[in-house]
Amino acid sequence: MNYENLFKKGKIGNLTLKNRIVMPAMGTSLASSTGEASDRIIKYYEERAKGGCGLIITEITRVDEVTGVGVLNQLSVTHPYQIPRLEKLARAVHKYDTKIFVQLQHPGRQSKSALIDGRQIVAPSAIPCKTVGEMPRAMETEEVEELVRNFVKGAKIAQTAGIDGVELHGAHGYLIGQFLSPLTNKRTDKYGGSFMNRMKFITEIIGGIRHICGPNFPLVVRLDGDEFVEGGITLEEAIKMSKYLESIGVHAINVSSGTYESGTTIIEPVSYPEGWKKHLSKAIKENVSIPVIACNNIKTPRVAENLLADNVSDFIALGRAQLADPEFANKTFESREKEIRPCISCLECISQLTAGTAIRCAVNSKVGFEEDFSGFEKNGNERLVAVIGGGPAGMEAARVLATRNFKVILFEKKDYLGGSVHLGSIPPCKEKLSALVNNMEYQIKNLGVDIRLNSAPTIEDLKELDPYAVYVAMGGNEIVPEMPGIHGENVLLATEVLDKKMDMKDKKIIVAGSGMTGLETAEYLAEKGNNVEVIEMIDTIAPGVYASALYDVTSRLKKYGVEMHTRRQLIAVDKGHAHMLNTFSQERITKDVDYVVLALGVRPQTSKLIEEIEENFANVRILGDSEKAGKVHDAIKAGFDKAYTLQ
Repeated sequence: MNYENLFKKGKIGNLTLKNRIVMPAMGTSLASSTGEASDRIIKYYEERAKGGCGLIITEITRVDEVTGVGVLNQLSVTHPYQIPRLEKLARAVHKYDTKIFVQLQHPGRQSKSALIDGRQIVAPSAIPCKTVGEMPRAMETEEVEELVRNFVKGAKIAQTAGIDGVELHGAHGYLIGQFLSPLTNKRTDKYGGSFMNRMKFITEIIGGIRHICGPNFPLVVRLDGDEFVEGGITLEEAIKMSKYLESIGVHAINVSSGTYESGTTIIEPVSYPEGWKKHLSKAIKENVSIPVIACNNIKTPRVAENLLADNVSDFIALGRAQLADPEFANKTFESREKEIRPCISCLECISQLTAGTAIRCAVNSKVGFEEDFSGFEKNGNERLVAVIGGGPAGMEAARVLATRNFKVILFEKKDYLGGSVHLGSIPPCKEKLSALVNNMEYQIKNLGVDIRLNSAPTIEDLKELDPYAVYVAMGGNEIVPEMPGIHGENVLLATEVLDKKMDMKDKKIIVAGSGMTGLETAEYLAEKGNNVEVIEMIDTIAPGVYASALYDVTSRLKKYGVEMHTRRQLIAVDKGHAHMLNTFSQERITKDVDYVVLALGVRPQTSKLIEEIEENFANVRILGDSEKAGKVHDAIKAGFDKAYTLQ
């Protein structure tokens, strides 16, 4: 495909960008504890610049140390001592002809007192965010004026460090957006009430930046095209705001959507299609003459190019796509689209950030550790390595080993690659997992890996090969607790249902286990017209699953009428019945069923073959669920790390 629009030069103000690909701000927690640009965060951004991105906008960067902390180890522009490291960041990005903006942000009511030494969080008005659950204190007029000065100071610090421009974060329900929104701004002073008063906070910030940084210093505002909350900013209101912002000298509008209270519209879970909110940026673009940047949940170059061709926006913001593959731009430009490692919308990145750790990516285990894995040592010298298992751990190990010039044979007992990821792609809305499997398979084939499907080697087979190393990625053993009737014909494993693509209809089915495998299998069965219930023995559905991902799948299950019961433990099965125990009241419950489907998780592999391999070969690596049950991230990370370090 010809990507003439994607790789056309563009301008924001007087600043020329080499292409239309923008990396939007995403929190990382990779900065130093003092808010300076650490080597870690510099290498993280440099990797995306090297990968061909035209403009990078840094993570949410704080302008206030007292009430403005958004995440731990957050980039900061509050003190001049932060300038040298910020300058180093700019230099690292500029050497690839990539431009960089700093995003200035204050979380307002969407912070937590724990992040600001126990002080009460602040907001335009004392209206709590339902997601955060803390009551904010309404800011005094003088405090608002002081924050205006802090934003201006932050812009000047960025400019002094050689940063190319700044973006004001007025979206996602953060402080500027709280002043803009009629839902969260109920003030009666000069900063509240009418439209112009609600715009006054950002107007004063913009005026101050233009005064102290000059009128030609690029200034972008990130704005919600729709907050998707009742009483909040609508598209009509966003268009009005955009036209006003253009009139006071803003150089571009970056269109996003949502607040913490409508969180799935900010960082979309797996069911949201590419371009689902393109109407927002298109409507704003039709009403302003300055450039429009927009994030539209884009995962593929084809969709990005088509959005530009359709005048949906002037620049394409690719966030998670450039986490998954920092070379997205270069691979697209060089017609290597099949090599792009796709984002699977699993929300691993944001779930880790909200848990208080640094950003990471399920499909790219280098994220946040770019300085530790800067290149592959190509010292394999064609030494033979056997990889047993073609799931994500085995395929990633094979890819890295082959890149390092080892000769790799990959054995897979099934007639397909992908393991649990392949099975995970079968339920509704999980097609993105197929894209990951296809990408990994394409990469290892391209690297010359000898792939042997329908093949499970014996210890004699391996001895005959005499490999330098053996990598075991055979997956885990599914948990099947011993109880009466558990081995009956009416008891199935979730993986068995998905693997055989069982075509049941009008059956009464109980799925035992409410992890994502259980919930997604329940959806697969419900979509086919079955009466499905999910039971979970503890008091929480899907413990440990990120809230947005859980809401996404459970909202669809409710549409199918799937009931979900907590504190309900399967204790026996017989023909036509499932017997359960209420773990709270100890009441026994019996339900009429046609099938019971087990989705109780996996435990590490216990196999005589593994014992024999460890006894007969010196270099043995156990990967993924074979070593410890985990998620896609854990499997790919294990495959990458243990292949990267083989000597």
